[in-house]
Amino acid sequence: MDSVNATSREALESSTLESSIASATQGVLGLQQSDGHWVFELEADCTIPAEYILLRHYLAEPVDTVLEAKIGNYLRRVQGAHGGWPLVHDGEFDMSASVKAYFALKMIGDSTDSPHMVRAREAIHARGGAINSNVFTRFLLATFGVVSWRAVPVLPIEIVLLPFWSPFHLNKISYWARTTMVPLMVIAALKPRAKNPKGVGIDELFLQDPRSIGMTAKAPHQSMAWFLLFRALDAILRVVEPMFPKRLRQRAIDAALAFTEERLNGEDGMGAIYPPMANIVMMYDALGKDENFPPRAITRRGIDKLLVIKSEEAYCQPCVSPVWDTTLTAHALLEAGGDKAVPAAKQGLDWLIPKQELEVKGDWAVKRPGVRPGGWAFQYNNAHYPDLDDTAVVVMSMDRMRREHGATGYDAAIDRGREWIEGMQSDDGGWAAFDVDNLEYYLNNIPFSDHGALLDPPTEDVTARCISMLAQLGETAKTSKHVADGVAYLRKTQHPEGSWYGRWGMNFIYGTWSVLCALNMAGVPHTDPMMRKAAGWLASIQNEDGGWGEDAVSYRLDYKGWEPAPSTASQTAWALLALMAAGEVDHPAVARGVEYLIATQNEKGLWDESRYTATGFPRVFYLRYHGYPKFFPLWALARYRNLRNTNSRVVGVGM
Repeated sequence: MDSVNATSREALESSTLESSIASATQGVLGLQQSDGHWVFELEADCTIPAEYILLRHYLAEPVDTVLEAKIGNYLRRVQGAHGGWPLVHDGEFDMSASVKAYFALKMIGDSTDSPHMVRAREAIHARGGAINSNVFTRFLLATFGVVSWRAVPVLPIEIVLLPFWSPFHLNKISYWARTTMVPLMVIAALKPRAKNPKGVGIDELFLQDPRSIGMTAKAPHQSMAWFLLFRALDAILRVVEPMFPKRLRQRAIDAALAFTEERLNGEDGMGAIYPPMANIVMMYDALGKDENFPPRAITRRGIDKLLVIKSEEAYCQPCVSPVWDTTLTAHALLEAGGDKAVPAAKQGLDWLIPKQELEVKGDWAVKRPGVRPGGWAFQYNNAHYPDLDDTAVVVMSMDRMRREHGATGYDAAIDRGREWIEGMQSDDGGWAAFDVDNLEYYLNNIPFSDHGALLDPPTEDVTARCISMLAQLGETAKTSKHVADGVAYLRKTQHPEGSWYGRWGMNFIYGTWSVLCALNMAGVPHTDPMMRKAAGWLASIQNEDGGWGEDAVSYRLDYKGWEPAPSTASQTAWALLALMAAGEVDHPAVARGVEYLIATQNEKGLWDESRYTATGFPRVFYLRYHGYPKFFPLWALARYRNLRNTNSRVVGVGM
C-alpha cells in the first residue's frame, strides 16, 4: 500500500510540475513580439524618471501635464517609509535619489507643504542635507544654479586630447563612464544654465547656503592618499583651467564632438543608455544648436523611446534589453521544449542573427586591435559597445538549437562570436563586460568617481559565462588555454564560505549560479571541493519558505557575504539551476525550491516580483528586469523535470 501511495504521490507531483511548466510556457509565449523577439521592462530607481522631468524643464520644453502627472504618481509610489527614496524596493534611504525625486516633484507642481514632500525634506535634513549628494547630482544642480560650479570636480575638456600613455585616458575607463563623461565635459567647459522657466529651486534641502558649498568629501571606497593627491590636482586645475588657450579648448570641444557624432547611434543613442543621451541633448543646447539640429533631435527622440507609459503611471528606463531578454527566453523555452516553445525560440534566435556586429571595431579594439568584431550588444543597436555576457549567452542558445533540433544557419554567427570572446580575455584569465584589462583602479579615486564604478574589470559572472560558452562548444581545460586560465581565475576568486561574487546580478546567488554552470560544463568534477563547498553554501542559505533571496546590502564595502532577504522567483531559480549544475537534482533543497516556485506561480502562469535582483553598479545603481521572474523560473522547473527523467542527472549545456 505504501508503494502504491508513493507512486500516486509521485504521479501527482509530476502532473503538477508539468502543468506549471505548461502554464509558464504559455505565459512567456504570449509575450513574444510579432517579429520574434522579446523585450521586457527594465526598471531602475527613481533617479532616471526624475532626471527625465528635470531635462524637460532644463530645455524649457512644452509642459506635458498628463505625462508629468503619471511620472509624479510613480515617484510618489516608490517613496520609502523613511521619507526619502531608495535605490531598490524597500531599500535604505539614498541622498541623491531623494534630492532628485524631490526636485522633480516640486518641478511638476507638488507643494512643498504636501505631507510626502515634508517627509522627504525632513529625511534629507536628518542626514545632513543635500550637501551630501553625489557628484552626478551636483553637476545637475550646478546647471540649475542651485549650487555653484565650485561644488563639482574640474573636468577639463582638454582631457580628450591626452595620449594613451597618460595616467588618465578615455580608454582607461569603462564604456558607460566614457560615453557619459565626454558630453558632460563639454557642459562643464561651457557652464550653461538651465532655462527652468518656472524658476524652481531646492535651496530648502540644504542646511547651509547651497552656493557656498565646495567639493565632495572622500567616498568610502577611496584611498586617502590617492584622494588627497587628486584633490590637490583638482585645486590646481581650478586655478589654471581659465588660462587654457582658447584655441586648445576649441580643439578639445571639436574632438569631443567628433567622438560623440561617430557614436550617436541614431535613436538608440550613444552607448544606448540614458545618461549619455541626456548629456548630449544638453551639450548641443549649450552649443547653441536648437531642437531641430539633427543629432540633438534624433537623440532627444531616442530618450522618449525609453519611456514606459501606463494608464496611471509612467517612468523612464535607463536603457532597453531586447537581446538579453530574447536569448534568455530562448534558453528557457528550449529547456521547456514542445511543439510551440521550440519554434518560438528559433524565431527569437533568427531575429538575433542580424544583430551581431561584424563590421564596427568599437572602443574595445583600442586594446585588442587584431581581434575581429563578432559580438552582440545588450540593446537593439549599440555597435561600438557589444558585450561579452550577451554574446556568450546568444552563442550558447544558438548552439543548443542546432545541436538538439538540427537547426541550420547559426554556424557562422557562432564561430565569429567564439572568436571575439576568445580575443577579449584579459591577462588575468577573466573576462569583463565590455573591455579588456580595464584595471586602472587608481582612477576610482578621482573626485568624479565617488560612485566607484569608473572601471570595467573582469568579474566572476562574466568569466563564467564565457567559459560556459567555450566549454559548450567543446573546449576543455586540457585542450584550451582560454578555458584553463578562466577556470584558474574562478578557483582563486571563490569566497571562503563557497560563493562567488555577482557583478551584474544580485549577488552571491547570481555569481555562484553562473560559476557552477561553467565549472560543470568545463568538466570540473562535482566532487571537486570547490563545487561541494558552493553547493553546500547554497543549500545553507535557503529561506524557510523554500525559496532564496538576497539583499542589495550584500554589496557593502565591508564584505560580510550574503545578506538575507525575502524569497524571489528569479533568485530561487538561479539557486536551483546552480544546485542542479553541481549534480544536486535530488537534494531536498531542490525539491523545496521547486515547490516554492509552483506555489507562488500566478494565474497568468508567471511570477510576481517587486524586489530588485540585478545590478547596474554595486552600491549605486540597481535594476529590476521585469523578464527575470518570467523566464528564469520556467527554466528551472523545466530543467528539474528533464533531469529527473534521465539517468545521468548531469546538465549537458553551459547554462
